[in-house]
Amino acid sequence: MDFPVLHETAEDDDSLAARRIQRLSLHLAPMPPVAAGLQPLPCAARPKLAVSTGLLSDYLRGKHRDVQERVFEYFNSRPDLQTPVEISTAEHRELCMRQLQGLVTEAGIRPFRYVVDDPMKYFAIAEAAGSIDMSLGIKLGVQYSLWGGSVLNLGTKKHRDKYYNGIDNLEYPGCFAMTELHHGSNVQGLQTVATFDSITDEFIIDTPNDGAIKWWIGNAAVHGKFATVFARLMLPTHDSNGVSDMGIHAFIVPIRDLKTHQMLPGIEIHDCGHKIGLNGVDNGALRFRSVRIPRDNLLNRFGDVSRDGKYTSILPSINKRFAATLGELVGGRVGLAYSSVSVLKVAVTIAIRYSLLRQQFGPPKKPEVSILDYQSQQHKLMPMLASSYAFHFATLHLVEKYSEMKKSHDEQVTADVHALSAGLKAYVTAYTSKSLSICRESCGGHGYAAVNRFGSLRNDHDIFQTFEGDNTVLLQQVAADLLKQYKEKFQGGTLTVTWNYLRESMNTYLSQPNPVTARWESQDHLRDPGFQLDAFRYRTSRLLQTVTVRLRKHSKTLGSFGAWNRCLNHLLTLAESHIESVILEKFIEAVQRCPDANTRAVLKLTCDLYALDRIWNDIGTYRIVDYVAPNKAKAIHKLTEYLSFQVRNVAGEIVDAFNFPDHVTRAPIGLKSEAYAQYTQCVGF
Repeated sequence: MDFPVLHETAEDDDSLAARRIQRLSLHLAPMPPVAAGLQPLPCAARPKLAVSTGLLSDYLRGKHRDVQERVFEYFNSRPDLQTPVEISTAEHRELCMRQLQGLVTEAGIRPFRYVVDDPMKYFAIAEAAGSIDMSLGIKLGVQYSLWGGSVLNLGTKKHRDKYYNGIDNLEYPGCFAMTELHHGSNVQGLQTVATFDSITDEFIIDTPNDGAIKWWIGNAAVHGKFATVFARLMLPTHDSNGVSDMGIHAFIVPIRDLKTHQMLPGIEIHDCGHKIGLNGVDNGALRFRSVRIPRDNLLNRFGDVSRDGKYTSILPSINKRFAATLGELVGGRVGLAYSSVSVLKVAVTIAIRYSLLRQQFGPPKKPEVSILDYQSQQHKLMPMLASSYAFHFATLHLVEKYSEMKKSHDEQVTADVHALSAGLKAYVTAYTSKSLSICRESCGGHGYAAVNRFGSLRNDHDIFQTFEGDNTVLLQQVAADLLKQYKEKFQGGTLTVTWNYLRESMNTYLSQPNPVTARWESQDHLRDPGFQLDAFRYRTSRLLQTVTVRLRKHSKTLGSFGAWNRCLNHLLTLAESHIESVILEKFIEAVQRCPDANTRAVLKLTCDLYALDRIWNDIGTYRIVDYVAPNKAKAIHKLTEYLSFQVRNVAGEIVDAFNFPDHVTRAPIGLKSEAYAQYTQCVGF
């Protein structure tokens, strides 16, 4: 938008104000007369892409949409299992357990059988369950991915034979007892101990101090009967030390009697109480006082203890065993990243449908206009809608890579999944968390009504930023891996798939920006995926190079830890930039693969908005190094606003392609029709 120059005189004030008002109103389209009832209104008469919601939805949801629809249909047939707006913690916990039992026993959907054999189907089920109630999605994940997954991935055949059926049919509800009061992200610092007693052929599980109490353990407070307990394996020795610390291992510990459900001897369980969100999940704290378990309860895939107390392992060191153990648990991060996108989709659907429905103000003596016709509302919601599509394809790629890892056990694929899951989990959950508040604000006072769900979505999702790895810690892991790859690049080493753009083009990206292309501002150039991806990768490579120089400089005076801390914000920015590059790459690939031309055009539009909005948001970085000249920066800004207008034109169809039934979305202001009628009924009209 062009604004008047600063040297205009005071005499021109009246005409200047009139011109400003005229220009500011240009984006408000003249609207047709209001039809009977309140329905979403069309935008201004701009060229509109042809969108087949069915084709777009099919392309998005893929081959596992059928099992998700089975989940949705089951809960639609059981209104007694729908979570009410107002519910106590105790009632929510019992309802959540009934929801899970109904899904498994009545609907016949058994997620456990897919945890290893078909992870993509498992994550599709978990996503659908979380759309019904986020507490249900998390409780399902605790039972099957964490407790069940630890038995499958860390145990051996004897454990699968003994526990599989009970976990599958919910006879053995269980917990995943890793986090302690004093240690969460630093798993190697856990203090719970498991000491082997060779006389009785048992392990003795102990909580040595209050800091070692297992904390925030899902399923522990009410329903759990078993726990996978992570503890330091201590073996007696004949030297002066008395015991040898073999590092962190996992043990199956019964915590309640299978028949009476009473706490077993030596087990102390307390309720962690009411939480900010996810109150359908019964989080508890566990203390162990000389709890004895059979030697066979050690999950011994990576390390075992014989009857005479000898330790054996296929891996040569504590660090390698620890890495292998945590590596098998990466599915939790994959699931959180995937589920977080679903939460974002639900929130965006509600906010956009309401913004199409609600009319407010407009040109004099004209009908009021949809609030989504306001540039400010588009600026909030359209890049968010584009991001939800970008994240969908990126996390779908992550799930596919995870499935490949479980089948092939290829080391390079495994390394790729570890890095990608850490980065996407951190980036996507942080973005979704911020977006939930923006969606609430975009819906004004009605967004504040609990029935319209933004509060519960925001509160339930908030912890996604912390569990399965704190986001700040995970981003540091990504940054550390980037630095490792950067070093290996210049030592002739190979790079994992996630970083292959560094292998292919590092020297190009670190060269001086081209002064000619820095000034190109045509729409064809700015919408070229080659330019967009190069811009993202240039920024990442530049950040990687500069932080390497800074770390080398500061380590001379501060040491490695001090240097890392001095550069921490720089490192986090590097990790986020890299993840954005990967997200854009996967979005571009998804656009190019799409077989239908009209659907591909819609995806291209949203992809361009995602890319250019990100470039504009960090335009200072590009301007500092003259990667983008001033005229090009202005062109990027203008095109981003124009693309937001264009996406707004098809926003209703794009969110409809998410294909959430009204009984899943549930927010009255986010229903496809009769929104206000449903909303008023909620308060008794």
